[in-house]
Amino acid sequence: MIGAGNLGDAFATSLHEAGFVIEQIVSRAAGVSLRRAKSLAAEVDASATFLGHDRSNIKIAADVVWFCVPDGAIAGVAKSLATAIDWTGKAALHSSGALTSDELGALRRRGAAVGSAHPLMTFVRGSRPVFAGVPFAIEGDRKAVQAARAIVKDLGAESYSIRAKDKAAYHAWGTFASPLFTALLAASEQVAISAGVKRSAARRRMLPILKQTLANYEALGAAKAFSGPIVRGDVDTVKQHLTVLCDIPAAQQVYVALARAALAYLPAKNKDLLRRILNIRF
Repeated sequence: MIGAGNLGDAFATSLHEAGFVIEQIVSRAAGVSLRRAKSLAAEVDASATFLGHDRSNIKIAADVVWFCVPDGAIAGVAKSLATAIDWTGKAALHSSGALTSDELGALRRRGAAVGSAHPLMTFVRGSRPVFAGVPFAIEGDRKAVQAARAIVKDLGAESYSIRAKDKAAYHAWGTFASPLFTALLAASEQVAISAGVKRSAARRRMLPILKQTLANYEALGAAKAFSGPIVRGDVDTVKQHLTVLCDIPAAQQVYVALARAALAYLPAKNKDLLRRILNIRF
């Protein structure tokens, strides 16, 4: 495995628990990255090394090499490893959501089958999500795709094919589902603070409604899970919201953008009037 960041950490431990043998954890550089790689390697019974100027320390006998490095580093790391080992017959995979298997083109030219396999999941320090039930979007060369699907299956996860041209839209979808959702929660905290609620209390008090909203969405879908003043067409309440949010302009912009999305994609009364209200500068 190349990389010991948040994804690599969760992925390596899940693979180890599923019975896979992880030969080596390769970090991008010495220092903090190497310390993380060594810690992870000790946990999964692997060795650890780093990518220095001399590639003689890289000894990879594994049939599958998985790149868990930032998107902007994939092609460069692949190029730096292209002549370090014999890639003939190996499968090389990366886990970028936005980029295609072509990022590993340097390894394809050296005989590897290459692919991308991205888990639709969030990875942050201090959290190791399980992969059971997580969907992986997979594309690339046939042998690499087959290898990825087999690994995903053994993790108890799901795999499906994605066209290379659809990856940017796919990644935007994932960004809506987690990072931008987190941004919405952060904006919600700011609005709570304006209502006299401390941030820590706001987070705690929001959890019941957040959990029920997700439960409703899972059981009923977006349209039937939608509630509040917009679905009721309550123009006066929406006006009040926009007025009070003038003191929190970033949150007001989020409110307007999401309200417009609601009018486009969800059921609501008084849609035309609400659209006009959302276009007024408060």
